[in-house]
This record gives sequence, C-alpha cells and structure tokens, in this order.
Amino acid sequence: MDQVNDYRRGRRVVSALHVHLVFMTKFRRGVFDDEMLARCEEVMRKVCEDFEAELREFNGERDHVHLLINYPTKVAVSKLVNSLKGVSARRIRQEFTDRIHPAVTHGHLWSPSYLAASCGGAPLAIIRQYIEQQQRPL
Repeated sequence: MDQVNDYRRGRRVVSALHVHLVFMTKFRRGVFDDEMLARCEEVMRKVCEDFEAELREFNGERDHVHLLINYPTKVAVSKLVNSLKGVSARRIRQEFTDRIHPAVTHGHLWSPSYLAASCGGAPLAIIRQYIEQQQRPL
C-alpha cells in the first residue's frame, strides 16, 4: 500500500485510519521510568510494523502510555491492541525483571482495560453537514 499525505492507497481502498490508544499499568502502579518507556516504544513500533501499521506518536508516564497509530483497513483494532499489550508486557517483564516486582502488578504489566479513540480528519459536525448536503436523486 502506498502512503501519501496520511492516505493509504491500495488496489481497492483509500483510507486514513488513526486510533489514539491509552494503556494503563495493572492497578495504575507507577512502574515505568524513561529507559523502560523507550524500550516499550521500540517494541510497540515493531509490533505495528508487523501489522503494516505506523506508530506515529508515543509517550507515557509512570503508570500509562499513549499511542497514535495509523493502521490499514484490514487490521482489527482489538487484535492490534492484544498484540501490542501482549508482546510489550512479555518483553518489558523479561528485560526489566529487577525493576518490576511481580507482586506489585500481580504478574501482569497492563490493566485488561484500555482506551481506543478514533481520531483525525474533520470534526463530526462537518462530516454530518457534508453528508446532509449531498444531492439526493429524486
């Protein structure tokens, strides 16, 4: 798929899908430091590549991370989220065993819940207005 100006172009589809994801640590425990967040970003960037998606922005605090991802139409956001959380949890726990005590997070890095918000493009009011103004045939 070619990507020009935020539009992905394939044989049968043109799309511009972005999702804002927020993952919280289990029990909102503050476990991350700068080095761990940098490694988490690397891991999540690789997972996105495997899904033919692009991690556009990443940042976080001690107890949560924010991601902005541009993804193709064939990707289900729930499957992307499961992979992002699963792979990153496994790698972070393996590489930073000395910093994340299993008792603090009860053996889990991420909370099972997450935020997924679609974003990008025009505000909904503008899109509604555009659709309403279409010339419907009589």
